[in-house]
Amino acid sequence: MKIGYSLSSEQYSPQELLDQARRAHDAGFDALAISDHFHPWNEAQGESPFVWCVIGALSAVTPELPVSTMVTCPIQRVHPVILAQAAATAMLMTHGRFVFGVGTGENLNEHVTGLPWPPAKERIARLREAVEIMRALWDGGLVDYDGEYFDVVDARIYSRPETPPPVYVSGLAPLSTRLAAEIGDGFVTMEPDLVKEYRDAGGTGPIQTGTKACFDRDPDRAVEIAHRTWAMELNPGQLNRELSMPSMIEDVQSLIPPDKVAEEFACGPDPQRHIDLLRQRADAQFDECYVSHAGEDMDGFFELYANEVLPALR
Repeated sequence: MKIGYSLSSEQYSPQELLDQARRAHDAGFDALAISDHFHPWNEAQGESPFVWCVIGALSAVTPELPVSTMVTCPIQRVHPVILAQAAATAMLMTHGRFVFGVGTGENLNEHVTGLPWPPAKERIARLREAVEIMRALWDGGLVDYDGEYFDVVDARIYSRPETPPPVYVSGLAPLSTRLAAEIGDGFVTMEPDLVKEYRDAGGTGPIQTGTKACFDRDPDRAVEIAHRTWAMELNPGQLNRELSMPSMIEDVQSLIPPDKVAEEFACGPDPQRHIDLLRQRADAQFDECYVSHAGEDMDGFFELYANEVLPALR
């Protein structure tokens, strides 16, 4: 299993993200992933830079490492024509090391232009149409498209890579998982149970996932930081997809007990805890797992992974 580092745009400034990317390269991580948000998940995270600017900088700071968006929503906030151009440029800037992860997004980020948040089946249909448009543009030539949800008029991408960006489709439920198997070059999910469903539906591409870590020499402090900043990942059902403001998601995450965070995330200084969680992802047949660090001690985190965690897993 490839082990990458996940850059949390929701929690860190652009400068901090670039510094973490350099450290991840030096520590021996295989690749980078970066989130694409307009808002952070909660007020405690407190950041949200524009991902395409950061990707451009990453191509200069860590040119050896592949970069994936995990994931971009092309169905509402930004038109797929614009994202097709952005992804094509990212592919050129990274010398073909870019993976375009896409998904149906969250109300949190997509409602900001004033458009209503569509129901799940419509979001799936919009994503299918958006991917079709983007691939047509990457093929070259002039594109006109009269779709149910999107129109394209006289559009052509001039700065275009020879090989189009691979599109990895995100899935957190059976319907989106089947779509990923049908139209995606790969699959992104946090749900181990969906790995088999993707393969059974005919999906043959790589499967990406992620996990949270919080290094601190005080295990209790590590749990406290992880709970304050990322307990929302454990919110039940579709709440994170449907709630519209960081403060709302923060209210819900207050119901998640710290013990649950300690159980699900790798918190503290014990390398075996971090190793075990990554081995669980490998045993679940994920091909790539991206670790995001929620803590404040970046020196300690990257030292732990460079000296103990990554060597043990290889």
